[in-house]
Amino acid sequence: MSTPLPWVLLRGLMRDQRHWGAFPQQFSHLLDDAPICLLDLPGNGLLNQQTSPSSVPTMANWVRAELLRRKLAPPYRVLAMSLGAMVTVAWANAHPEELDAAVLINTSLRPISPFYHRLQPAAWPLLLRMALSRPDALTAEAGIHALTSQQRELTQTVLADWVRWRQSHPVSTANALRQLLAAARYRAPRTAPLSRLLLLNAAGDRLVNPHCSQTLARMWQCSIATHPNAGHDLPLDAPHWVGEQV
Repeated sequence: MSTPLPWVLLRGLMRDQRHWGAFPQQFSHLLDDAPICLLDLPGNGLLNQQTSPSSVPTMANWVRAELLRRKLAPPYRVLAMSLGAMVTVAWANAHPEELDAAVLINTSLRPISPFYHRLQPAAWPLLLRMALSRPDALTAEAGIHALTSQQRELTQTVLADWVRWRQSHPVSTANALRQLLAAARYRAPRTAPLSRLLLLNAAGDRLVNPHCSQTLARMWQCSIATHPNAGHDLPLDAPHWVGEQV
């Protein structure tokens, strides 16, 4: 029996592998115990003391090198969201032979979508207040949760974890700005970088307009599935649904 290909999971801006929560275990179980590899991008999580690259292709090359350092040889399968999805696109575009398949969650790419879809205007006031007032950990994470999740049943438990993680491994302002710069200036290819590509998005996404994924699916002529009411953090709001679509 052949060894199943590993799934590499990549998170988004200023988030790390802990923010997947219980999703990796649920995902692996739904995919017949597929091996899972969790990575933090430089500047986030356990790597918060490292300098974040200021370009998406550089992040992609770091991921490739890190997987080889862990003695995981290609091909891989990747599930990624937000900035992690951009990294995956850059990776697939430069080295398609290394990826067997990719799942991109609630991503937005320049120049395919306008800036006011990539970051919805309704989110601007909250993000501006957070940037200018430098709120405490609880206020900051509560704002992020309100913006990225429609899930309310476990809000206090989720927030307690997020606050603890922010306090133990904070992302520096300089690294946050480098990640934002990388995301803002990355330009995606006009054609699909892989043949086995799935887009997932959420109708209740208050951070990124769902039209971004829909426009991308039309341009790349790839499959897409939309959750009817989840938020930007689809693996948090609808983990079983994500696994079922994959």
